[in-house]
Amino acid sequence: MDHFLYRDGILHAEDVPLSQIAAAVGTPFYCYSTATFTRHFRLFDEALEGMPHLVCYAMKANSNQAILTLMANLGAGVDVVSGGEYARARAAGFEGDKIVFSGVGKTRDEMRTALAGGIRQFNLESEPEMRVLDQVARAMGVVAPVTVRVNPDVDAKTHEKIATGKSENKFGIPIAKAREVYAEIATLEGLRVVGIDVHIGSQLTDLEPYRLAYRKVAELTDVLRADGHAIERLDLGGGLGIPYERSNDAPPLPVEYGAMVREELGHLNAEIEIEPGRLIAGNSGVLVTEVIYLKEGEGRDFLIVDAAMNDLIRPSMYAAHHDIVSVVEPAAGADPATYDVVGPVCESGDTFAKQRVMAQSGPGDLIAFRSAGAYGAVMASEYNSRPLVPEVLVSGDQFAVIRPRPSFDEMINRDRVPEWL
Repeated sequence: MDHFLYRDGILHAEDVPLSQIAAAVGTPFYCYSTATFTRHFRLFDEALEGMPHLVCYAMKANSNQAILTLMANLGAGVDVVSGGEYARARAAGFEGDKIVFSGVGKTRDEMRTALAGGIRQFNLESEPEMRVLDQVARAMGVVAPVTVRVNPDVDAKTHEKIATGKSENKFGIPIAKAREVYAEIATLEGLRVVGIDVHIGSQLTDLEPYRLAYRKVAELTDVLRADGHAIERLDLGGGLGIPYERSNDAPPLPVEYGAMVREELGHLNAEIEIEPGRLIAGNSGVLVTEVIYLKEGEGRDFLIVDAAMNDLIRPSMYAAHHDIVSVVEPAAGADPATYDVVGPVCESGDTFAKQRVMAQSGPGDLIAFRSAGAYGAVMASEYNSRPLVPEVLVSGDQFAVIRPRPSFDEMINRDRVPEWL
């Protein structure tokens, strides 16, 4: 469920008409719902009730400072994958003991920053990283809490670009090598084992791959504990999918996921960490755009809008589907139309949908791309010198711009022309 519903013939974000926001900030723009973010976080928190746990928001999905502040105020932890994300998390009010640092390429500077500022744990991805972190921690006179990300070689049955748990992927160490790696960590003075980490991919629509991976983690937990390692936490990653196509069967609910976690891992008396991003943020946001032209092509009609692939790259990069709806509710019984929905960027890849059956639209009409709250604004660019679009947060009947659209002068003035030119 989200809080983007028609009311009096106009699509609203909570109690605010999207047309009102468009008039105030212009198009295109991202709009997020506070109530939806809150509801989705609480669904995960409640799904693990009765087990020691921490829901760590995966901020790569949407890292706007207002969203991070909202998550921190709700009591979430946070999963970061770069020094910049760590800085954003601290600026938003997350204490160090609620920050988990993931990612395959942590630098020495990033390690030093997190050790100095506070960290819940580093999720180690390789033996070279393990040895470097040990060196950095010892040089600082501290001990770094760590888990090791194990790769269980489980097919998540998701898009190849967002699968992370197969042996061919770059993430983690083979689970068969875990005992050897943990044994080496025990000899390193700068590291302290706190648990195990696993993450098999994103946009999963079936619980069975999770179940297979978690059973392997449970077996490994018993083995490592028998070897004398303190496995206090199990970081299970995120990845639960959302229904991008509302006509399709919905992915498993957080409560179903929680029940499976309890069934497979509850007997281990370990604290559970999960790192959802997409399911918290995805359906909490929409991208609103205005139709510029309706172009009649050879055997098809093109709906040309003022949003482009630089604003929402998922359809171009992943062939991802986003439901496209009219901001003005179509009249009952109105005939739909079929369009290729495209943007103005000079790339054939700047296509949001091909032969999409949707409400009839024409120049000046507002349409909204649903499920755009995750991996939308954070992956945007200024390609074609198009300004990043505003982000707007709604709460009840009020809204605020939480990232303004830069002017052309602001964009240009970020560049520096050397004196010799």
